Amino acid sequence: MLDALGTILATTALAVVLTSVVTTMPVQLQGRLALAGGVGAWVGLAASIAAAGYLAGNPLTVLAFFTFPLVITGILGLRYLPTRTALRAIPMPLLIGLNLIRVGGLLFVALALAGRLAGPFPYTAGLGDFLTGALAIPVALLAAKVSPSHNRLIAAWNAFGAFDLIVAVALGIASRNGSPLQLMHTGVGTAAMTELPWALVPTVLVPFFLIAHSIVFAQLRARVPRETAATSISAGRLEPRVLGG
Repeated sequence: MLDALGTILATTALAVVLTSVVTTMPVQLQGRLALAGGVGAWVGLAASIAAAGYLAGNPLTVLAFFTFPLVITGILGLRYLPTRTALRAIPMPLLIGLNLIRVGGLLFVALALAGRLAGPFPYTAGLGDFLTGALAIPVALLAAKVSPSHNRLIAAWNAFGAFDLIVAVALGIASRNGSPLQLMHTGVGTAAMTELPWALVPTVLVPFFLIAHSIVFAQLRARVPRETAATSISAGRLEPRVLGG
């Protein structure tokens, strides 16, 4: 039952994320098709590797799959202005709202109660994801309007969401039986996260959400000059009234 729910959630999440990002990026059709094809190929590769048991056989393979999308996106974003521009052009409310999917993190807690996950990972990751997802829509509504007070709340939510993912990955690796980086011995550990459908979380979904959090941080930083300019203009308009008052 839990695997069926996980499959539905993972496939739905991947479809919604890919469709939303591809259709909102300001790139030509060829670029959108290339992006969709690349992401689709990556998901297929991750699923095939997990189905063949390679993720379970070599725990560091999960870390490699987790790291690769982050590194590639970072290199492309830093080296190529068109890529960086396209990423920053994705609407902030959309990037935030997509985190609603993370309420499904409660399934990690369910896996722990079923004896398929152990240690602090399922509870920390599950509850952290749920809280991030539960607040996603209210924060997305705040992001629809540029405001210094709103931006501070968005930044706080964004930092929490990113930190939750980083901690989850660290705990997952540290409690994975057979991992060279294992620090915690907690029974079954996090072996379930190397099997389908759960393997799609660390190999595909977590990298996407970390990339999304990074883009939101960049967008918030870009808002600061505009806010400063708007404040200066407002002050300039009010100054004659003060002097004349």
